[in-house]
Amino acid sequence: MKTELLRLNEPNRRQFMLNTAKTALGVSLLPGLSSKMMAAESSGSGPGTPGFGKAKHVIYLWMSGGMTHLDTFDPKTGSTKGPGERIKAKAEGIDFLGGYLPKLAENANKLSIIRSMSSKTGVHESGTYIMKTGYDPRTTIVHPCMGVWATHFLGRIKDVTLPDSVIVNSGSAYPGAGFFPTSMSPIPISNPETGLQNITPTTDNTMFGKRIGLMNEFDSSFRKKFQTEEVKAYTEFYDETLKLMKSEDLKAFDLTLESAETRDKYGRSSFGQGCLLARRLVESGVRFVEVQMGGWDMHNIIDNGMTNNGATLDTGFSALLLDLEAKGLLESTLVVLGSEFGRTPDINENDGRDHYPLAYSTVLAGGGVKRGFAYGATDKDGRRPADKQTSPQDFLATVGHAMGLPVDEVVMSPSNRPFTVADKGVPVLDIFA
Repeated sequence: MKTELLRLNEPNRRQFMLNTAKTALGVSLLPGLSSKMMAAESSGSGPGTPGFGKAKHVIYLWMSGGMTHLDTFDPKTGSTKGPGERIKAKAEGIDFLGGYLPKLAENANKLSIIRSMSSKTGVHESGTYIMKTGYDPRTTIVHPCMGVWATHFLGRIKDVTLPDSVIVNSGSAYPGAGFFPTSMSPIPISNPETGLQNITPTTDNTMFGKRIGLMNEFDSSFRKKFQTEEVKAYTEFYDETLKLMKSEDLKAFDLTLESAETRDKYGRSSFGQGCLLARRLVESGVRFVEVQMGGWDMHNIIDNGMTNNGATLDTGFSALLLDLEAKGLLESTLVVLGSEFGRTPDINENDGRDHYPLAYSTVLAGGGVKRGFAYGATDKDGRRPADKQTSPQDFLATVGHAMGLPVDEVVMSPSNRPFTVADKGVPVLDIFA
């Protein structure tokens, strides 16, 4: 009996034990719980806890380069104050925002700000990797990003031919599917103005069909001989691509279908138009969209950098929030903003700020989080978290929790190594309404 039990894989072994308990003890509740629910509830962060599963979609605004917290979402008044003036935020739970963000200050009643973020690395590449996967980069394995974790646990989106995950303004290295099948990888969009490229066949439908048939004929013997997960993922990728090429859903990528007035509200920058594309994609059913914005590595003249980047962020982010709310999508869409680290509290000799991982801010809105709420705080100079220190792992676990992911459940990689969403991060439940 023991030998037969050990031959079962982990899910079957768990089901065997549950069925045994039901027969021997008369327990009827346990089999009704999936392993995901059991894992989540054991940590107090699963179904029934605040915010769990409220976010059907996520838009991750990625500030590449290390966004200064002191000039945006955690401004100070003392010696570390930047050149911009603070603006009183229109929210009971948020005091001030940086003076470069007047529109977001007007809409602060939609925001939850985590002001007590802290990381261990001030290097762009590793800081980015941690804030997108929850793991330190390793040479032996690549970890999945959040959208891929969602596909693994929640399955592919039904009745939609669009991809589960999309990256807009893609440029920096991205972990993608990690150790999950390649078919789960996010689709990169390098320019929101041009949308999804190379989707129209270069020949007529008849010739294109013949080419596909010839390719399948060549591949069929290979697929029969090597029935591995990698080959299956390769085949699935082609099948999904062909479906997408013929789908009406492709209109979601076409920004020309929006009015000039709407496009102007978002700003004509690549970030602003990326936010508009993100709204169109979640409106069409895409689960996870990342919009990247560079230019935050402000070692020189921070006033110039913030004047430009601040206005771009302020316009695009604010328009996205207002648009989602007007369309009734904000409560089901979690908008998050993050960066690899913050900037030094002290202005350097070049009137800029340098890399600083010890304290920085992230922002969440919609998707079941509180409105007009600040979680945690830094000290008076913005040098260290003074209350409720939050790690990148905790931040991503919070995003995963909002999506309804069992953040504590162990998943075995193909190399038989155990992993969880965000490396055992603990969701910040206080941030949820």
